[in-house]
Amino acid sequence: MPKFEVPIIQMRDSSFYIGLNMSRHIQNSSILKTLDRVTKPEIDYKNMKAIYFAFAPHILDELEGLCEGLAMTQNKAAALFSGYDVPKMEAMGCSAIITKDYYVRNYDFSPVFYDGYFSLFQPKDVFASAGYNLQVIGRHDGVNEHGLVIGLHFVSNHDYSVGVSAWTAVRMVLDTCMSVEDAIHMLKEIPHAACYNFSLGDKKGNIAVVEASPTKVIVRKDDTVLSCVNHFQNPELIRKNRVSIEGSQKRNDYLQSFQDGNVTQVEMFQNFINENSPVFFTDYENLFGTLHTFSYSFHDGRILTNLARGNEILDINFNGWIEGEDIEHKCLTGIIENK
Repeated sequence: MPKFEVPIIQMRDSSFYIGLNMSRHIQNSSILKTLDRVTKPEIDYKNMKAIYFAFAPHILDELEGLCEGLAMTQNKAAALFSGYDVPKMEAMGCSAIITKDYYVRNYDFSPVFYDGYFSLFQPKDVFASAGYNLQVIGRHDGVNEHGLVIGLHFVSNHDYSVGVSAWTAVRMVLDTCMSVEDAIHMLKEIPHAACYNFSLGDKKGNIAVVEASPTKVIVRKDDTVLSCVNHFQNPELIRKNRVSIEGSQKRNDYLQSFQDGNVTQVEMFQNFINENSPVFFTDYENLFGTLHTFSYSFHDGRILTNLARGNEILDINFNGWIEGEDIEHKCLTGIIENK
């Protein structure tokens, strides 16, 4: 039963210095070799820069910091970390439930392709946020200082295009959007590389799922509860689903059973982290094992998160952190066990 650890990184600085400091965390880690293996040697830096300047210019500053800290060219840093023009990724699984009160999500994939960092960033030029890193700059999921939560859910590589990865889109939303409507607007404009669902909620009680493909983006909304898994539900997009979506449909049916809304954040979080839950998986060898659970309460700004089979739940008063109260925890610990 191998343990795995995820360092908790807290930074309050300019985007450039956040990138520079992040380079020191990753310079001796395995993530650099992994990213070098799964990304292209170089990308169209000019196109990437134009797109990112339009949506999130501060990310270019963060890339500059990474570039300087790791002593590599701008193009190489962009290819490794920007999330632009990334080769097709293997299928990953994710399950989320969003209510007017809280958000809970499991991320399922393989530890081999897992950054293994949980970051709380407060840049000087954009919104503060907390979430799990993906390709260093991107995020699997997270929440920002305005109480906007977002998570990604892989659907398919149908119509795969040169564009922005879902995890970089998540980061752009967290850094620049204040509400679900802001996020929807941005996700409709971003040139998506692949088909993904984005689960969304904000402190005003707005909840939505954005079903995004490289060619069309459609939004699902509800007043009380939404579930989000790994297939499109809108009739206009279902042809873009993978051939086999039975597992995703089964998870969705299970999450739909909570439509009455009588479950608290803590109860739902405990359900998601329970290794016997229908939304917890241990098939890590086939890229479908639960790696982390992330939750946020819209009412009290409370983050709950832990790693698979971790003994200690990280409980963060995110409003307090935004006001300058650093958390004492340095890392999260979990256990990977194939079953």
